[in-house]
Amino acid sequence: MKTPDTRKARILVVGDVMLDRYWFGDTTRISPEAPVPVVLFRREETKAGGAANVAYSCAALGAQTRILSVTGDDEDGAAIGAMLRKAGVQVNFHADRSIRTTQKLRVIGGRQHQLLRIDIETVPSREVLASKLADFQAALPGCNAVILSDYGKGGLTHIVRMIGRARAAGKRVLIDPKGADYTRYRGAHVMTPNLAELRQIVGGWKSEADLERRAQKLRRGLQLEALLLTRGEEGMTLYRQGGVLHVRAEKREVYDVSGAGDTVIATLATMLAAGVSLGRAVRIANRAAGIAVMKFGTAAVTKAELFR
Repeated sequence: MKTPDTRKARILVVGDVMLDRYWFGDTTRISPEAPVPVVLFRREETKAGGAANVAYSCAALGAQTRILSVTGDDEDGAAIGAMLRKAGVQVNFHADRSIRTTQKLRVIGGRQHQLLRIDIETVPSREVLASKLADFQAALPGCNAVILSDYGKGGLTHIVRMIGRARAAGKRVLIDPKGADYTRYRGAHVMTPNLAELRQIVGGWKSEADLERRAQKLRRGLQLEALLLTRGEEGMTLYRQGGVLHVRAEKREVYDVSGAGDTVIATLATMLAAGVSLGRAVRIANRAAGIAVMKFGTAAVTKAELFR
């Protein structure tokens, strides 16, 4: 089957960016001060996280990518911007002096064993978020798909208006959801919750048929074209009008599932924007997720890896 021409894809990513920082070290003893391991620091790695990882992933697949977000006026925000520009992403960050750029610091001991995660985050100011809405409107003509990557950090306060404006401009809107209020996602084209996120909204289910009924009811209520449920080792299930498509996960050795959801929505949006059908785009996204979990930390899947 012909490889999609992803150069035709023009993606606008909006959402909560963060810096993923990793401290690696050796653990050979327990602290005499408390029953915790002592980590002898060896090296540090930093990666683009959150919506920044989504944009990075789109660019790695060959899409023309632009990102719009809010960071602190600090070195971490500048570092995320530098990573993305190096990857070919057009960066539009608003620097808010009143906050720190969201950061996730993971302490890794031995052979990729996570011992601790420290989160640093503050909510952006209203003034900065209002100006971001104007930039969003200005960026719409240059894209053919919009990804709204919600990590619940406050960067998508105006998401209802963003969806409305994107739909009015004829753009396909994909949502990576967060939180307990999905009504604000009404009118998007595709939403990609995982099992835990969907369960929080629709409650538990007793069978596959019960799950389908609940998922389709949610899809209709939110006026979505489709709901793509990511199910980890069980693969993915696409719920849309007229049927259900289940795609089994490709069997691979799993190293790290962090960032797999970013890979799914980035791949799905890129393929749809390149003219691929929804069903095939889901199958390709499933393959991308299988490759992503073989990598440590948040890591992009390249077009060469995906269609090898």
